[in-house]
Amino acid sequence: MLREQAARQPGRVAIRQKDFGIWQPLCWADYLRRASHVGLGLASLGLTAGSHVGVLSENRVEWLLAQMGTGLIGAVTVGVYPTSPSHEVAYVLGHADVEVVVCEDQEQADKVLEALAGLPRLRRIVIIETKGLASYGPQARARLLSFAELEAAGRTLQAAEGDGRISTALAAQQLHDIGLMIYTSGSTGAPKGAMISWHNIRGVVPGIVERLGLDEHTTHLSYLPLCHVAEQMFTSFVPLYLGTQVNFGESIRTVQEDLREVAPTMFLGVPRIWEKLHAAISIKLQETGPLRRALAERALAACAPLAEKPRGAWTLGERARHALAWWTVLRALQNFIGLRRAQVALTGAAPIPPDVVRFFRTLGLPLVEVYGLTESTGMVTGHRRDDVRIGTVGPPTLGVAMRLGDQDELQLHGDMVFAGYYKNPEATAAAIQDGWLHTGDVVRVEADGQLRIVDRLKDVMITAGGKNLTPSEIENTMKASPFIKECIAIGDGRRFVAALVQIDMDTVGKWAEARRIPFTHFRSLVQQPQVLQLITEEIARGNSRLAQVSQVRRFHLLAKELDHDDGEVTATMKVRRASIHKAYAAEIEALYAG
Repeated sequence: MLREQAARQPGRVAIRQKDFGIWQPLCWADYLRRASHVGLGLASLGLTAGSHVGVLSENRVEWLLAQMGTGLIGAVTVGVYPTSPSHEVAYVLGHADVEVVVCEDQEQADKVLEALAGLPRLRRIVIIETKGLASYGPQARARLLSFAELEAAGRTLQAAEGDGRISTALAAQQLHDIGLMIYTSGSTGAPKGAMISWHNIRGVVPGIVERLGLDEHTTHLSYLPLCHVAEQMFTSFVPLYLGTQVNFGESIRTVQEDLREVAPTMFLGVPRIWEKLHAAISIKLQETGPLRRALAERALAACAPLAEKPRGAWTLGERARHALAWWTVLRALQNFIGLRRAQVALTGAAPIPPDVVRFFRTLGLPLVEVYGLTESTGMVTGHRRDDVRIGTVGPPTLGVAMRLGDQDELQLHGDMVFAGYYKNPEATAAAIQDGWLHTGDVVRVEADGQLRIVDRLKDVMITAGGKNLTPSEIENTMKASPFIKECIAIGDGRRFVAALVQIDMDTVGKWAEARRIPFTHFRSLVQQPQVLQLITEEIARGNSRLAQVSQVRRFHLLAKELDHDDGEVTATMKVRRASIHKAYAAEIEALYAG
């Protein structure tokens, strides 16, 4: 597909990357040329078809060049989260039998060098940004190679041999060959390496394109980790299929500014991103004057009934009402978050509070909910832009068959079902039975065919009174508050539901500053009695929307933010419930004392 796009539209921009404030373009012909040099550079290091190449970096053009170059010689790309501590990096690289790893900078290279003793198959470490490498000793430097040197080695090999080696490798490839290995987040144990074939990728993409209405003019800002299947869908799979443009911002910390500059036509956000954008708008409205705040509240209230109504069904009065709200309030708020040109926006990868979706659709943003897994090679259900039911994830996409198993577990069948877990036949056999992928998610099929995700099968709680409760419903109801960042519901085998709650430092901090409540850090803010009262009121507001048996009777405010390094959340910020229950066992027992 890369070679096809380079032949079809060689001069068209495929990738733009912002370096030192300037957007640098890369056309499709140069994309193929540089990826070929990277592939041949890897071949010069002795890599062949079936070899494994790791990438440990934030999103940037070199990530894709490494991935495509690896594929051009028939090798397999293994993404590693750049936020992972050294021991997690060592586990993935060792388990995946990685022979060459591409690191972004000295910080990432240090993680690998620290773990070298446990990585006997690792040959070389390729570094994109070479600043600081002079400090390494001769033994470490012998392992290191700059990305520029890797490309130069590929150019030399191409000059000597031509494109024969790549052409031979491509001719030998089959659709069922593995092209990508994506490690699961490891929320319930050690991460597993999901093997994704070219057949899987080819099977999932048409359904994504058709359901979301994407075309060759679609533009995308790449910022979520590329070692996650969600970002791979829109930075790699879809652009290669349609020939669309991908933009890499300066860093993950500049996403808001980059969004305003790029104004992409498509945007993917995990729930935490949408919650943060929601909180940012809430802060903005808090800081504005009373007249503007009242005007914004009135505009949002006027457009709230249109959140789920297709635009084609709006009455003349509703169109006039929305137009007035658009020109006075909504346009400015869309510009503020950088999504004024978005023709479709997505949320997925985890449950999202329905109120957050309703808020953005009220804002005029075409936000749709989608569902997929690493093991399904990405999105397999989703709303159409003009057929949205908030709280559901739409019907299955093109080429996806579904059925309900025991306890209403969603099971999937189709070309997109992954090839299995690397070196883990037992887990593969449990996940794929008779060609059907057992997702582990409990779902309910609505009368119109829309799917509603109830919860993870393993997370469903049964109270001491025998009531089945879904923690995600409780947690998302509470997280609809801009002041609550995390809520971990507890209740399995207990008399009532309790919760561990983490405040949102930004919004609660702004709230406290406006009321001149003194604090110096996270813990001191949490300890303020006014903050406890604020969260108590937010919990009560959430409880008013839940059945009595699901209401949070008691809660504990966490004195620190949940941290990946402490093993409390995964690299994708999913809560590791077992770790949390163990770390906060005393606090949990105190909630049920008396």
